[in-house]
Amino acid sequence: MPDSNAQSFNILAVGQAGRLGYEAVVLAASLRASDPGFAGRLIVMEPQSGGAWPGDPRLPGPIRALIERLGAEILPFEARHFGAAYPQGNKIEALLAAPEDAPFLFVDTDTLVTGALSAVPFDFARPSASMRREGTWPGIELYGPGYTAIWKSLYDRFGLDFGSSLDLAQPDEHWERYLYFNAGWFFGPCPRAFGQRFLDYALSIRDDPPEELVCQSLDPWLDQVALPLVIHALGGGRPGPALAGLDGAVTCHYRTFPLLYARESDRAVAVLEEVTAPNWVKKVLKEHEPLKKIVYQGKGAQVRALFDRSDLPRREQVIRNTIKRAGLWTR
Repeated sequence: MPDSNAQSFNILAVGQAGRLGYEAVVLAASLRASDPGFAGRLIVMEPQSGGAWPGDPRLPGPIRALIERLGAEILPFEARHFGAAYPQGNKIEALLAAPEDAPFLFVDTDTLVTGALSAVPFDFARPSASMRREGTWPGIELYGPGYTAIWKSLYDRFGLDFGSSLDLAQPDEHWERYLYFNAGWFFGPCPRAFGQRFLDYALSIRDDPPEELVCQSLDPWLDQVALPLVIHALGGGRPGPALAGLDGAVTCHYRTFPLLYARESDRAVAVLEEVTAPNWVKKVLKEHEPLKKIVYQGKGAQVRALFDRSDLPRREQVIRNTIKRAGLWTR
């Protein structure tokens, strides 16, 4: 039975033809299995034909039917600004078509629900996002501006207070001193207000970057550059210990199925194998080569045997390279 004290909110994800559609099935199945008392809506936002997407990005019929059978809804949105040129922009434009004035948690489709998401004590008035990230941006040049100059130029661009965003427990010019998130999950009180600010900031940075960004790559980092600015502007910040279940015992942002088997918990592996096992699910998912190879053909167990999860390499690229050398990598 639903917990009478649990909050009701919408979970948003983007699904379309190809990998994201299959991942959306796994997301919906894992939510249904791990949090049957979830009282909100799981909404898969689907880009439509035209606009910034060539061809037809919509979900194929069998995947659409399976997502809906698993209790999720599918809502359309139009990609006008990013689309195929910058697929990460899907999450920005999808927010603008989501239900207004309803608290939301956005998750990437490569997310597995492994616990009671409905029991997480979100403070939707104080937006936040995932801290499971590496120091991927900015890249500091020998004679170029440092972290402070680069990040401050962005806060100044949008009239935001830079000093209050800093983690003063970290040393000056160390990347963790500066507000930086993984965009794999984030939340707030209204997706449309959040999305409009996200869009405005991202377009400004992309089309007219401050001069301090002249040597910086924004592909694929644009969403993760704009996200902390949006969260700070809306009165949010770093997640507190109450949200430790995200990227922990409640959700798993696995990135790829080989990485899931390489580094994630036994619980995450068990949930993945449980929710993909029913024949009516397997019939559709086995058409996706990574799931077929890693889950249904049992290669995931071989990947898992390559690593000691109590002593994993610190850098994800090392894990990826180890899997590739063993001939077990698939995207």
